[in-house]
Amino acid sequence: MLKMTRRTVLGSAAAAAAFGLAGRLEFIAPAFAETPVEPSVGFYKYKVGSIEVTAIYDGIWRKPHDPTFIKNASVEDTKAALSKAGLTTEFMPIPLTVVVLKIDGKLIMMDAGSGVGQWQANATHLPANMAAAGIDYKAIDTIMISHFHPDHVWGLMEKGTNAPVFPNAELVVSAAEYKWWTDPSRVEKLAEGRRPAGKRIVENFPKWKNWKLVEDGTEVGPGIRILSAPGHTPGHSVYLLGSGNEQFMVSADIMYVPALLAPHPDWQGAYDQDGPMAIATRRKLIDRVIADNIRICGSHFPFPGSGTFVKDGNAYGFTPAVQI
Repeated sequence: MLKMTRRTVLGSAAAAAAFGLAGRLEFIAPAFAETPVEPSVGFYKYKVGSIEVTAIYDGIWRKPHDPTFIKNASVEDTKAALSKAGLTTEFMPIPLTVVVLKIDGKLIMMDAGSGVGQWQANATHLPANMAAAGIDYKAIDTIMISHFHPDHVWGLMEKGTNAPVFPNAELVVSAAEYKWWTDPSRVEKLAEGRRPAGKRIVENFPKWKNWKLVEDGTEVGPGIRILSAPGHTPGHSVYLLGSGNEQFMVSADIMYVPALLAPHPDWQGAYDQDGPMAIATRRKLIDRVIADNIRICGSHFPFPGSGTFVKDGNAYGFTPAVQI
């Protein structure tokens, strides 16, 4: 079994060059340092080929430990996994990073964030951090959505009024995801805890005219394809970018807490609507990332939301890219 118990052979300068980043990165192994809960700087820019990627920190859910969070693991198991990954065990750290791509002068936002406190009270940083990064909300041309969970789409709606925040931007989403959530009979079929979110979606999203519903494998932008990644939700999707000889996967929630799911890919999260399907999707896509040397980011990876996966027997090792 491969154990990530020492620093990678990449030094910080070499790592930064490998990731195409403007600053220095260091890959931190658990034996050496604890990954910070929150970043000191709220945005980070790097390149994938000619594509400029800006990772923007929205905030973090300091989720109290809950025995139902992972269906087939105990709180003690999840705390042990966090500790081995160099993360706090005081709570379950679930950060949210939103990625904005600049391609041929156009701005493409990957998911819309959690809506300035509409998801969690301390996930409010997206507007300020976007401004600090030099990105104007009003200049966003396209939003490519992975799925309709609140931490990914509440940023599409104003708090209280539900008015669209991006009325002029094209909203790209899997047709399967859109149709599942906007089915008029859906709300009553949802678990009770999910009904308020389902009701908000079905009452508002169908009113908007700027949706673009697409199928698996569709080219949705220059060098960008949407790939079906079901399980977390029925129409959950990832986006695969290509520029020059580089590939980059915006993986949303297939591996949403890598500290838990990389070493234990068969653990089923409470928010996975189809646990076995989510596991199959996770393995399929992470195996592809490793085999094809695809760079990857995830919505809930430690900021700046990217890292590397390797095979570790029947599981995976994950090393986060940490800004220093």
